[in-house]
Amino acid sequence: MAEDQDKSASQDEDAQVEAIVGEIQDALDGAEAEQASAPTEEKSLEVQLDEAKQAAADAKEQALRAVADAQNIRRRAEKDAENARKFALEKFAGDMLVVADNLDRALASADRDNESLKPMIEGVELTHKSMLDALARHNVVQLNPVGEPFNPEFHQAMAMVPNPDAEPNSVMDVMQKGFTLNGRLLRPAMVVVAKAPE
Repeated sequence: MAEDQDKSASQDEDAQVEAIVGEIQDALDGAEAEQASAPTEEKSLEVQLDEAKQAAADAKEQALRAVADAQNIRRRAEKDAENARKFALEKFAGDMLVVADNLDRALASADRDNESLKPMIEGVELTHKSMLDALARHNVVQLNPVGEPFNPEFHQAMAMVPNPDAEPNSVMDVMQKGFTLNGRLLRPAMVVVAKAPE
């Protein structure tokens, strides 16, 4: 019976050894499988990292564009507000030019030799001057280009007259004075331009 016990103990030990060997073999197989899948996981992580970097770059670009758009909108709004402030008087000033023209015509047609009209003429002159001064305070400037070179941006040629005494292409006479508002043309000066005699 002692032999049977020894055999049984030996079989138990063999079974334990085989079980341990099996566990070791399973652990080795699992480790090999993990090792084989590790590069795949590593590649997967690299792909995820690349995607995250691209998403971050896209988000940064969108943020920069949004900031640039906001700055452009702000600048445009500031410019529009500035232009609205500068040129708010444009229609009113245009209407006042007719009054200035009428005062000019009244002064041009006045009989300056008549003593009884002198006080009235002086009053019209003062009214005309104070009106032009008021317009000038609001950056409405009169254009009276007699003797200046013709400039199509500010002058409208009504006639060209040969004149040996005047520089060719210069303004000889102003039929109607022009005006600008903050440097922008309200009305061109209607002028007679000198040309070289033939």
